Amino acid sequence: MTSSIPRLVGMVHLLPLPGSPRFGGSMDEVVEIAISDAEVLVDAGFPALLVENFGDAPFYADSVPTVTIAAMTAAAAAVGETQVPFGVNVLRNDAKGALAVAAATGAGFIRVNVLTGIMYTDQGPIVGRAAEVQRDRFQLCPDVEVWADVMVKHATPPAGLEARQTVEDTIERGLADAVVISGSGTGSEPDLALSRQIRDAAPNGTRLVVGSGASTNNLDALLEVADTFIVGTSIKVDRDPGNRPDPLRAKAFVEKAVERGLL
Repeated sequence: MTSSIPRLVGMVHLLPLPGSPRFGGSMDEVVEIAISDAEVLVDAGFPALLVENFGDAPFYADSVPTVTIAAMTAAAAAVGETQVPFGVNVLRNDAKGALAVAAATGAGFIRVNVLTGIMYTDQGPIVGRAAEVQRDRFQLCPDVEVWADVMVKHATPPAGLEARQTVEDTIERGLADAVVISGSGTGSEPDLALSRQIRDAAPNGTRLVVGSGASTNNLDALLEVADTFIVGTSIKVDRDPGNRPDPLRAKAFVEKAVERGLL
């Protein structure tokens, strides 16, 4: 699949959605904030966005309630009005739900925390459902890309699991279009040694995505192991992932990305 998704993606972290414990009572506010945050990122020069239900903690391990999918569809459709490519991530690991949102809104990709194998998380064991995900994609939206994490953040791999085998399974058996590298948690930068193992295990031409921790300070180092960047925490006010995007930080990251040939 030839990708049309740019190599720099800004995070749109949604407020808590209806049905989640911290929902503020107004879906209109959720959509308005999503649009505003998306516009800040696009105005700063981000050529693509990723919409995520970040405010919905504690997260379901797998399938989320139907109201969450409905709310994310509304928010993603609104973000899509920015006219830049965008993706969907339904936390913690509802890839089938994300595909449904993508099919309804025109999203170009989804992010999947665990596509194959198993990881131990604060939601309990999360098991990849690549067979179901890829069949849904084939039926609903075959042009939507699947970006899959390897050794995903906020998780512990089973004893004996090797990065090389995980990468091979994710790409060759899970049919992922891109591999996502992350740190230990939200905003944490990837371990470079592990990232090199992942890079070396991936077939030539595989898109390698940094999914957490990218900043203007470490972009040069991370470019040694990846070619695409999803950026959230470092471009937020006070570098707090729960805050709104900081226009100056966002613009500074884009300028650095341009200097390094990402755009």
